[in-house]
Amino acid sequence: MKTIKGLVALAAGMGGFVSAAHASDAGPVTALADKGVTLSLSYTAEAASNLTGGLEKKTAYAGQVYVGADFDLDKIAGLKGGSIHTAVTNRAGKNLSNIALGNNTSVQEIWGTQNTHLAIFTYEQKLFNGALDIEAGKSQANIHFLSSPYYCNFQTNSACGNPTFVFKNSNFTYFPASSWMAHAKVNFDKNWFAHAGIYEVNPNRKQPTDNGFTASFSGGNGFIVPFEFGYGSTHAETRLPRHVIVGGWIDRGEYNDPLRDKNGGIAAITGQAAAVHKGRSGIYLRFDQTLTRPDPKSDRGLAVFGVAMTNVSGQVEESHFFELGLLQTGTFKGRDQDTLGFVINDQHFSDLATQRFNALRVAAGGRADVKRDQIMMEVAYGAQITPAIRISPNLQYIIHPDQSGAPLRATAIPDIFVVGFKFNVDAFKLLGL
Repeated sequence: MKTIKGLVALAAGMGGFVSAAHASDAGPVTALADKGVTLSLSYTAEAASNLTGGLEKKTAYAGQVYVGADFDLDKIAGLKGGSIHTAVTNRAGKNLSNIALGNNTSVQEIWGTQNTHLAIFTYEQKLFNGALDIEAGKSQANIHFLSSPYYCNFQTNSACGNPTFVFKNSNFTYFPASSWMAHAKVNFDKNWFAHAGIYEVNPNRKQPTDNGFTASFSGGNGFIVPFEFGYGSTHAETRLPRHVIVGGWIDRGEYNDPLRDKNGGIAAITGQAAAVHKGRSGIYLRFDQTLTRPDPKSDRGLAVFGVAMTNVSGQVEESHFFELGLLQTGTFKGRDQDTLGFVINDQHFSDLATQRFNALRVAAGGRADVKRDQIMMEVAYGAQITPAIRISPNLQYIIHPDQSGAPLRATAIPDIFVVGFKFNVDAFKLLGL
């Protein structure tokens, strides 16, 4: 709380250059935005408890403080189309999958990079009336590619913030672990676009000791190039908007073989270092479609969304991934911003990963009968309590947990039933700033 009060005081102090007449009409944060400085201060928390299944019954809580500032250089310095984006996060807490479930994919998306971290520091330039958008600096691939506003209506990391397949099968960089990057998006018209980027692959950026503030390239071993081509419409343009996007990645960073060690043995059994490779790729098709919208002046309605992903080259952990979801925006009378959603996805493990799982189970005295598909699902209700506060109780179920966290277990981990709770608060809205 002292940190939040200090940041609010700082924001108020920065508002000193706003004229007294303007400041009397708005709070300091709003007044700053009018001058080109948009501040963000929020807190997100996710709790999860397994009621049945997993390794043992436990509860875990993880949270994130997000502090951001965007600078509109047109308003500040007359540089049309230019802007600077910055964000710092502080994450703390525990991951239920690590301490009690035994599977690899978390049921709390907000967990990871548990420290104070420079998440974003970029310069963006829009050119040709917005037809070309270029951004460079320190950031992550997953906030620019393979993202959707539908995904984080859920808490499971299999869907939020991105379909988890891309992180299992590539060096796709993820928030808030920032590395050097650049991306460019070409808008052919208001609906069609092409988008590509290049992101440094550097294992040091994902270490718990890294805070993101370093400018060094030390430890980098390659790069990853994500790309997308697609069509998108908005609620302002059409009654039933949609997105259809084809994308993929070319990964030129190093990675460990999912099965073999450098001598050709099974690394998990021999204890030898895994064989190291360079070069893999994948593709995906994702979509969303609004199905119903009773009032064209409101976003209330039912939408369907989904994604299909597969690898193209390389030695990978998963061979394909399918996801499908439904989201109803506007539920009961007077609850136009509430949501009710369901998502289900199937992670299909590769031959190499399945051989590793089976070898470890046999070594533990069990049978080579590991299931190849981990199926995760969630139903979540998002309630907008006030403009500043949103809560989302959720229920999650995992069929055939992948056993990554308990590799020397002779029998399968029982299917898992988790009750979760997600909480978001916008501090400036809460304080009326």
